[in-house]
Amino acid sequence: MAAKTIFVLNGPNLNLLGMREPEIYGSETLDEIAGQIEDHAQTLGFDVDIRQSNHEGHLIDWLHEAAAEDAHAVILNAGALTHTSLALFDAIKAINTPVIEVHISNPAAREEYRHKSFIAPVAKGSICGFGALGYQLALDAASKF
Repeated sequence: MAAKTIFVLNGPNLNLLGMREPEIYGSETLDEIAGQIEDHAQTLGFDVDIRQSNHEGHLIDWLHEAAAEDAHAVILNAGALTHTSLALFDAIKAINTPVIEVHISNPAAREEYRHKSFIAPVAKGSICGFGALGYQLALDAASKF
């Protein structure tokens, strides 16, 4: 029996991790974080499909794909789209696949415009402020579904 897949979707500017504001986002690159995610998922018995896009429509298409492929869960770091995208809200609401919202920083401790999440009301849960470890915490949570 093949392992169930967890989609890990990363939004705008996360391709710049390691270079962009390391005092907020840390010094690890997205590729380094992806390696950690893959290693941890393997210990939990899951496959992961890790993707990044700077385009909202790609994230929406991938949420639909995760549902169509009967993915076990989606871990979503929507970046700044968290605070602006009704389209992501609608896409998550439209699928039955559980979505876990992840943020490397803690948006509630940052600028006021980052305090509102359009993802949180339709997500299974949110993990924020633990740096790259948040992805592993999300995998741990998803493994319990």
